Amino acid sequence: MNHVVIIGCGVVGAAIAYELSLVKGLKITVLDSQPPAQASTGAALGVLMGVISQKVKGKAWQLRQTSIQRYETLIPELEAIAKRKIPFNRQGILSLCLEGEDLADKENLVKIRQSQGWQLEIWDKAKLQNLCPQIDAKNLIGAVYSPQDRQLDPTVLTLALVEAAQHNGVSFQFGVTVLDSHASEPLCQELDTTAGKIAADWFVVAAGLGSTPLTAQLNQKVDIRPVLGQALQVHLEHPLGNPEFQPAITGNDVHIVPVGGGDYWIGATVEFPSDRDEIPPNQELLASVRQQAIAFCPELAQANITRTWSGLRPRPEGRPAPVIGKLPGFNNVLLATGHYRNGVLLAPATAYAIREMMGMGNGA
Repeated sequence: MNHVVIIGCGVVGAAIAYELSLVKGLKITVLDSQPPAQASTGAALGVLMGVISQKVKGKAWQLRQTSIQRYETLIPELEAIAKRKIPFNRQGILSLCLEGEDLADKENLVKIRQSQGWQLEIWDKAKLQNLCPQIDAKNLIGAVYSPQDRQLDPTVLTLALVEAAQHNGVSFQFGVTVLDSHASEPLCQELDTTAGKIAADWFVVAAGLGSTPLTAQLNQKVDIRPVLGQALQVHLEHPLGNPEFQPAITGNDVHIVPVGGGDYWIGATVEFPSDRDEIPPNQELLASVRQQAIAFCPELAQANITRTWSGLRPRPEGRPAPVIGKLPGFNNVLLATGHYRNGVLLAPATAYAIREMMGMGNGA
């Protein structure tokens, strides 16, 4: 029986564990130094910008398309096994177009998506104000509506992936840190961990920022740097606009995400480290994100802030995100890391890619 060890249990590691648990005859162990869905997963807003993204070809688009398709089947699958509801907003994403933006680019994207079998709509100001009366359109030229994009709760999703994988026989070991690895290229034989030695046929590094020290132990350092994101949750006594139509709204890189009961998530900042990789959260930046959200939806000025949070996103240095593939020099060490701002969006497609690299089909 092939033994697979996955290091990291954010949304990406959990998705890989679940997809591999559908393959017969695998022994799967997941290690993480902390509980599941911490770090960047616990801080994410779960806005799945696939169809509405500017990526139209190559691997970047392929990963997005695969994930958006997989989520439609994955969510009901997980809900059935884990017996819990996963908040999954199927009312699409509305991207606001500011004055000065070129609508010709958006029209071109609509055509490309149609040719790929996906829907996008361009709304003028009148349609925007009619369907989303909460939006102040005075500095907008319209919006692009993506009915097939989604938003979900990343923490609930990850916990459901863990439960479903456990149900399928996957072993999870939390509070376990990898101390060292024993390898002679092209194979890594085993890991030294705080819970003892663990040998395996395959090792999957899905540890976000923790991937850098892990790969450094194998003398193939993958440099991943932190980028801080802050967000806040606010509460209104009633939903914004039409209670029956609550899409995620995005504009100028600010997201307004309905999460039910008059609650909204607003975020997120993008804060780069100083020389020492330390990033103290900048309160002014979070305030400016809130002000931008209020400019789009003035009623949010009346909302009470019920919590704020932050997390570090893993951004690969000097190469595009994400990093999916074999670790150079090793046949049995796979990387699924450095997803930066798209971990939740790309988790299902990443899991398929890892499964394919192991020669076990892509599940698609």
